[in-house]
Amino acid sequence: MSKFINARRASRGCKLALSLLLTVGALRAQSAAPAAQQPAVQPAPLTIASDSEIRAIIKDRVDTRRSAGIVVGVLMPDGSRRIIGYGPAHADGSGTLDGNSVFEIGSITKVFTASLLSDMVARGEVSLDDPVSKYLPATVTIPSRSGKAITLLDLTTQSSGLPRMPSNFKPKDAGNPYADYSVPQMYEFLSGYSLPRDPGALYEYSNLGVGLLGHALSLRAGKSYEDAVSDRVLKPLKMNDTRITLNKDMQARLAPGHDPMGNVVPNWDLPTLAGAGALRSTTNDMLTFLAANLDSTGKPLGAVLHRTHAALRPTTIPNMQIGLNWHIASRNGSTVVWHNGGTGGYRTFIGLDQSRRLAVVVLTNSGGAGGDDIGFHILVPSSPLATLPPAPKARTAITLDTTMLDHYLGAYELAPGVILTVTRDGSQLFVQLTGQEKIAAFAESEGEFFLKIVDAQLSFVKDSTGAIGSAVLHQNGANQTMKRMNK
Repeated sequence: MSKFINARRASRGCKLALSLLLTVGALRAQSAAPAAQQPAVQPAPLTIASDSEIRAIIKDRVDTRRSAGIVVGVLMPDGSRRIIGYGPAHADGSGTLDGNSVFEIGSITKVFTASLLSDMVARGEVSLDDPVSKYLPATVTIPSRSGKAITLLDLTTQSSGLPRMPSNFKPKDAGNPYADYSVPQMYEFLSGYSLPRDPGALYEYSNLGVGLLGHALSLRAGKSYEDAVSDRVLKPLKMNDTRITLNKDMQARLAPGHDPMGNVVPNWDLPTLAGAGALRSTTNDMLTFLAANLDSTGKPLGAVLHRTHAALRPTTIPNMQIGLNWHIASRNGSTVVWHNGGTGGYRTFIGLDQSRRLAVVVLTNSGGAGGDDIGFHILVPSSPLATLPPAPKARTAITLDTTMLDHYLGAYELAPGVILTVTRDGSQLFVQLTGQEKIAAFAESEGEFFLKIVDAQLSFVKDSTGAIGSAVLHQNGANQTMKRMNK
């Protein structure tokens, strides 16, 4: 998803940077008309970008400061692997990223949650039609509607009716926003929430929903989410470099995450919503996972993983369906099974084309542009690379007196029902969009602020009386004026 605010979609639900990401904006832009309206398209002859072509693409992204570093892994039809990395491996600029560099994979974790679910279904431990309440404490009330309970299938197909994030998600530390969100808080939210639609009625991406799924499965397994996924998926596939808790060796190989401005940022911890985005991994391990997903008859998990790819429900995006957390996109005669992820300092992508026996991993240690378009371009050469905005300008924060900061506090209307609230905690200014999380804003000069987690700026404008009457959001070349609602 586009970061912070997509101006043209503000009235339909704006998004801030702190949510784990599924990038659908680029997919919408590149999607053709619905399949029923298209003539049949024959797959083009298999052409796969060379190492030099891939290196040129990622070198340009890094050298122009769109990303701190990128590693691309390609699993070829014959089972061989190609890995191309560019960018420093360490914060001091030393080393080069490679197939063993460790990245946060964000929402790609969701397909591991789906793999755990598929394994538990295969063993008869759970059923897709089971209500999630069956595996939660009896004291927790799970919302229902029209007599329909939220099932495990609803959660894994992003159609539970639960929101993207719970309204009581109010991080104390914007640099590690999920760290202090607790299980009791999740239970409290669920027990008081009213579904806006019937479970299963409509696709709506929800980190809360898949986080709840991972939590329920871990309770059913009688162990932590990390241990359950490790025992059922990671150990059988010998994915020794995929973990939540890093050992010393993995910590030494951890690629430092960067915000879109190029600053090193903290890693994220997701103790409660682990199933939505807590895993860290390497390109080599992700290629191992994709190889297992391509082998529907292979031991030990071929059939279990293959079942996660079956399209089960439609999405709201043309030419795209969803299976067990995997998204299935039709493009120019090819079918790509994919997911991506994003945390504060990383953007990631994995995808496979079963018919061509081809799979791709793109891992970046930057919260900026990401590499979804690179992954799709390698899998489907006719899928274009994204046209990226200019690299973010380097900015330096200054300190303003708290009395000065108080002039900017208040509510600013971005669109009907969409309010940007500006608050202060000590000497730090924060901005928060309706239904989203708070993000720190830093003064560049009097009246001019910028966000570090995304390339966006705010200008506060005085009215004829000398008071702050409006604010202007600058992002992606657009400037949106927001009238102050209270003075």
